[in-house]
Amino acid sequence: MAIIFKPQQVLIREAALQYPLGQKLWQHFQSAGPEPLLYKQKIPSNRCESVRDKFFQGKRTLVVSLWRGGEFQSCKPSAHWQLPLVSGCPGHCQYCYLHTNLAKRPYLNVHVNIEEILAKAHSLSQTEPTIFEGAATSDPVAIEPLTGSLAQAISFFAETPLARFRFVTKFTDIESLLPLKHRGKTEIRFSINCQEIISSFERGVPPLKLRLAASGKVARAGYPVGFLIGPIFAFPLWREEYDQMLRQLRENLPQGAYTFELISHRFTLRARESISQIYPDNKLPLETQERSFKYGQFGYGKYVYPKAVLQEFEDFFREKIAHYFPASEILYFV
Repeated sequence: MAIIFKPQQVLIREAALQYPLGQKLWQHFQSAGPEPLLYKQKIPSNRCESVRDKFFQGKRTLVVSLWRGGEFQSCKPSAHWQLPLVSGCPGHCQYCYLHTNLAKRPYLNVHVNIEEILAKAHSLSQTEPTIFEGAATSDPVAIEPLTGSLAQAISFFAETPLARFRFVTKFTDIESLLPLKHRGKTEIRFSINCQEIISSFERGVPPLKLRLAASGKVARAGYPVGFLIGPIFAFPLWREEYDQMLRQLRENLPQGAYTFELISHRFTLRARESISQIYPDNKLPLETQERSFKYGQFGYGKYVYPKAVLQEFEDFFREKIAHYFPASEILYFV
């Protein structure tokens, strides 16, 4: 059974009611609850006292607002640009990188002026092939049954010659996307990990079995399909666990060419501080003395596995993916 996001609080900006999606969400929650609250411009502050309480309250809140316009954010190495349909995720993956930049605003934020967002995407893809990422700061599939934003974007990109769309998800409510005429212009990727990591650090998201089954449905619907394996952790039986995960994936997919993105675990000191406040009993390996320090593309430093461990990861996954998925491509390993 798919995990459906059911917010405990809904905040709708008054200006959002001027758009079809804003009206749709207003009417839905008027009848289904919780009773939506209107706000003018500034999102009402969360009155919980502790960082942890504020975080968990935010995770249960849906904000319906407008994309403010301006420039899209870059999205390397996944794509050229972020497509800002949604931000936030209802899942509770303790390692999530969003703890760094969304810890103080973890609510799900839906932008209802989708036509304006897509018009901006159109203007950015007039002269050369351009890829847009729909899940850079979110998991939009988690609320697709409420919004239909992904379906609208998929249909748009199917008719936009030089543009392509891609997004990644841990959620599995993809039935409404299967019959769309996507023309192969949208790649749907699934974020997966081995059972040891899912059991230890992932909450509020579908289990691996359901993610693999959903990926098979998407592949059989003709979509390009990819897999984000990450974060990759080193632990005593990591080779056996990740090999089992890849074998299960092979069993769920039709023959075909798939893409893989491999991301080793890394963390910032800011993220570690947020994680310790939000999940005080977490068992994540966050000891700096066991890692190497590396500057990231946005100017701040992060702690990554030593080079020797990273090389072991890369060699292992390149060998196993070539074995189980010989027609597939590894886009990057970081």
